[in-house]
Amino acid sequence: MKNNEFNKADELGRRQFMINAARSYLGVTVAPMLGATLATPAFAQSVKGGRKAAEHVIFLNMAGGMSHLDTFDLKPGRDVQGPVEGISTAGDFQLSQYLPKTAEVADKMCVINSMTSTQGAHEQGQYMLHSSYSQRGTITHPSIGSWVVRLKGRKNETLPGFVSVGGNPKNASSGFMGAEFAGVPLGRANEGLKDSKRAHSVSAEDFDKRLAIADALNKKFHEKYNVPQVKAYESLYDEAVKLMNSADLKAFDINQEPGNTRAKYGTDNFGQGCLLARRLVESGVRFVEVTLGGWDTHYDNFTAVEARAAVLDRGYSALMKDLEAKGLLDSTIVVIATEFGRSPNIVAEHNSGRDHHPACFSAVISGGGVQGGIKYGKSDKNGNRPDENPVTLQDLNATIGYALGLDHSQVIYSPSGRPFRLGGADKDLGTPITSIFS
Repeated sequence: MKNNEFNKADELGRRQFMINAARSYLGVTVAPMLGATLATPAFAQSVKGGRKAAEHVIFLNMAGGMSHLDTFDLKPGRDVQGPVEGISTAGDFQLSQYLPKTAEVADKMCVINSMTSTQGAHEQGQYMLHSSYSQRGTITHPSIGSWVVRLKGRKNETLPGFVSVGGNPKNASSGFMGAEFAGVPLGRANEGLKDSKRAHSVSAEDFDKRLAIADALNKKFHEKYNVPQVKAYESLYDEAVKLMNSADLKAFDINQEPGNTRAKYGTDNFGQGCLLARRLVESGVRFVEVTLGGWDTHYDNFTAVEARAAVLDRGYSALMKDLEAKGLLDSTIVVIATEFGRSPNIVAEHNSGRDHHPACFSAVISGGGVQGGIKYGKSDKNGNRPDENPVTLQDLNATIGYALGLDHSQVIYSPSGRPFRLGGADKDLGTPITSIFS
């Protein structure tokens, strides 16, 4: 195979080839390590004003379009609020009655009620939320987690830098950055990191012999095909073996947590994912995403939101209290985000449903030096559009970068030589919300 032919080969094809080869030859699946090659924090920078940069991100993805009007942006006295009542909080704002436990940690939250997006479809909205770019057929842009690992570097050299729990694997894509920056997708939090141990059918002696043979076979291939794609996989086996032998692997085992701690988070996958996220950042993982779907409430909005909010309420409040108790909140940015909101208009023929509404919605940022108990921006009287300080998805990602001490405008070039930034394209480049930080 010629070098240029290897360059053109499909990234997923190359990755799957390596996975299959390792599974059959070594008796171990190395897929979990395909996103974990140690990165160089080439563009990490100090934060202006002397604030210490955050070290980790926990990104809580409310997939499906969370209704802002029934959670974080209430409109008392307006027909758009429907039957939902507001409750007092520990912060300078009210929250929905569906979020009583979250109200207890509101003094640590900054609620943004002026989010806005140009994408009104789920796939395109989620893509922009994760990448800061519009979806294109010609290129896959890296997700925010991949940007963080690329710019900030891995903190724990034996664990993946980016882990995604319960979400669409596409949202953990590293795009043109290559496999070493991709997120490790986990279906369920309580299953741990699958296939990360040597198969019982392969003895330790046989395993070492097979690794030695693989190294010998690979040496000439690597010398002949001296291209970036091959180099990206040169350390694959070393990384997999390092993880297999690492004591830090226990971070993925939430069964080691006391029963009463697990119960506080809720027994659902989102709550247990939040618990896993805390364990992972405690062990040095840079970026953990946990997804809670089911927010697409075209029909029976209030029943559906109440059920989804109960799951969010348990998991998020337990996570915030746990991070604070362990001294991790100041170094961890916790984000609640969604691709768009729901319409102020309540559709009676859909049993009080709400439709897609990208023009205005809510997000929450906590920890990592963010001031607590405050609101930023506001929507108009019906929650239809931002009335003050509109915030785009690009602004949100730029703010995450700012919290970590990263330059959101730093250019990274794709293999084809095109420039890209964490904060989005030139015309849509995000601006960090610096005023919300202490």
